[in-house]
Amino acid sequence: MSSNNFIQLDDHSVTPKYHQLANSVVAAIRSGRLKKNDLLPSINELSYEFEISRDTAEKGYKLLKKMGILGSVPGKGFFVHNDIIDQQLKIFLLFNKLSAHKKIIYDSLVSSLADKAAIDFYIYNNDFALFRKLLNRKLDDYTHYVIIPHFIEGGENAHEEINKLDKSKLILLDKLLPGVSGNFGAVYENFEKDISSALRHAEPSLIKYQRLKIVFPENTYFPKEIVSGFTSYCNQAGFNHFVISKLTKENIQLGDVFITLMEDDLVTLIECVKNMNMVVGRDIGVISYNETPLKRIILNGITTISTDFEKMGMQVADVILSGTPRQQAVPFYLNLRSSL
Repeated sequence: MSSNNFIQLDDHSVTPKYHQLANSVVAAIRSGRLKKNDLLPSINELSYEFEISRDTAEKGYKLLKKMGILGSVPGKGFFVHNDIIDQQLKIFLLFNKLSAHKKIIYDSLVSSLADKAAIDFYIYNNDFALFRKLLNRKLDDYTHYVIIPHFIEGGENAHEEINKLDKSKLILLDKLLPGVSGNFGAVYENFEKDISSALRHAEPSLIKYQRLKIVFPENTYFPKEIVSGFTSYCNQAGFNHFVISKLTKENIQLGDVFITLMEDDLVTLIECVKNMNMVVGRDIGVISYNETPLKRIILNGITTISTDFEKMGMQVADVILSGTPRQQAVPFYLNLRSSL
């Protein structure tokens, strides 16, 4: 049997090729193109035809065997052992980028869905043109669209592209996008409210400093609501505060607290503070946006403001499995450590 008839591997997708292979076989069985006892292409044939390693092809078949879908006979190869497929979910997953915390969301989502869903995973790198291109592909066979809508520029009309989708299948992730209409699901962060709330919780540690500064780059995908929440808190609490677009040595003064959104800015800040013979957590306060395991260790711990990314992935899976669209906020929390 030619694998061209039912196997599709997409080079634009970041879904591992072995998962794409398994998903293709499942889809072919569900559509009736493959039936019980049908023989599948050999591992060598797949490797040659799709220019993938033998290990990748074998890993895809082993996953299908683990799911109870394929069987194998020494000398004859792999065949369809079970053509009754429980898996009814096929998910189009679209992230703006793959960072440490986005990987936590992805891993949590995949783990929570287990073998109940096939996932096609794409990344558009905050590029609206690529975002639109991916959404304008034929997506009719998906049961759900899970989308993170963050853009550096050109995303003003993103809601128009999203509104073309079936809203009963849509789940917005991480951010509610103005202009998206209809009854759709969402698991999101309330950026303005939550950063203000997190800073209030940090206030007993903040009061020993003189100024609060947030580093918010000019060209960034981070929502402007973060600055609004920061400014609102500072005005209410009476803190001198500044929004700076670029971190330089001249920005750093004794008694400052810095909130950094980008990992590069966090590294630059720590290097500058050390070169100026100041001590983080005494002379300068540091708060980093988004929790990662490494921040628990650096300088005896970096204070973070973050949502629970593992919980976010679990809640998306719960919305998918419940079959009922709902919108649910995942609040920020403060991890208070030595840097403050």
